[in-house]
Amino acid sequence: MTLIYNAKIVDKNKSVKGSILIDGKKIKSVLTKKETDEFLFESDLNIDLIDAKGMVVLPSFIDMHSHFRDPGFTQKEDLESGINSAIAGGYGAVVLMPNTNPVVSSLELAEKNHQKAKSMGKCRVFQSVSITSDFKGESVEHISNLDSKKVPLITEDGKEVESAAVMLKGMKLAAEKKIIVSCHCEDPKLAAQARELRAESLKSLSQGNKKDAEKFLQEANSLLELAEDTMTVRNIQIAKKAGCHVHICHVSTSGSIEAVRQAKKLGLNVTAEITPHHFSLTGQKAPGIFNIVNPPLRTEDDRQSLLKAIKDGTCDVIATDHAPHTVQDKLNGAPGFPGLETSFAAGYTNLVETKVINLKKLSALMSANPADILGLKNVALIEPGYFANLTIVDLNKTWKVKGEDFASRGKITAFEGKTLKGQVVKTIYEGQIVYSL
Repeated sequence: MTLIYNAKIVDKNKSVKGSILIDGKKIKSVLTKKETDEFLFESDLNIDLIDAKGMVVLPSFIDMHSHFRDPGFTQKEDLESGINSAIAGGYGAVVLMPNTNPVVSSLELAEKNHQKAKSMGKCRVFQSVSITSDFKGESVEHISNLDSKKVPLITEDGKEVESAAVMLKGMKLAAEKKIIVSCHCEDPKLAAQARELRAESLKSLSQGNKKDAEKFLQEANSLLELAEDTMTVRNIQIAKKAGCHVHICHVSTSGSIEAVRQAKKLGLNVTAEITPHHFSLTGQKAPGIFNIVNPPLRTEDDRQSLLKAIKDGTCDVIATDHAPHTVQDKLNGAPGFPGLETSFAAGYTNLVETKVINLKKLSALMSANPADILGLKNVALIEPGYFANLTIVDLNKTWKVKGEDFASRGKITAFEGKTLKGQVVKTIYEGQIVYSL
């Protein structure tokens, strides 16, 4: 048995002082200080003790949106480095995107990553499957062969299903299988124009013309705002017709989050995620505009709309969109950066410390809500009988982000040099310490 004592215990329902007794993989009991003293006095068992004085114990986090690049792009990340990054960030479960090589378009390919991750015994992995076979935008028949317990979510993340007819067929099949359709909402034709403008920006930078480079990116980002807003509305409408649960990825604009809000008011089965970089940072002008990510970092007005959505419940989940690249790839304009190791601290610094939400709500957004959406049982709360997937954090610790220190292979982050508050000290997975600072 293991006893975590002197702790402040926080989940979506509680914020109390006490101890957590772990027996095997599960929580046996949550004790008050008096109950802890009585237990230790009466117990003759050999118990491992973890003194959490000054610390907070939370349910481990669950990420609905990570790229581990395995198979095919393991120079950027692989399952081992990705899982090590996850546990360093306090995560006990992650949903992986299928934009690998080959594209994960079958239960068999998904199961390969499930088994590899299971053998490591550090973090639970759910490998998502593509909406269309091999991302070709045509066939969706493979969805019929999926098991929602093994693959709770399908997505074309990194791109969009261009054909509304194909998306409708895919969503209908997903509804029959009770599988979530997670949408990267981005009009493909507008996105292609934006990529051309980004290429012009890189060219201008290489010629030393930073002003023109910034202008090209502003034009690209304006197109990508329209690309996101139009496809968010389209995908919600198709999901309504199909009767499926649609999850809107990395919402970044005022228009898109308002579309989600209105859909929820109509009672549609819509959930949405916001990333830490979108609620923490802006990218309308230099230097932030040069942090290339899809969707882009937006305006301060957009950021404020996202904060409102987090506060009023329009946003269901904080998801990282962990997207590591090599240094050379980033220099060549690859969009995205690692997010697992900065996610909690960014949330605590920019949401809790600023009094947008409290710590219980942050726990809900990072643990209980994604667990509910994914249908995970007996996780994400600190209660007897629940799995002992726990994260111990020091809320008083301030630290400066240095990408070179990440466990992820991706070292370039938009948070580079930022001072954040709240640091993950230990991660416990099914009763075992898998990460310790």
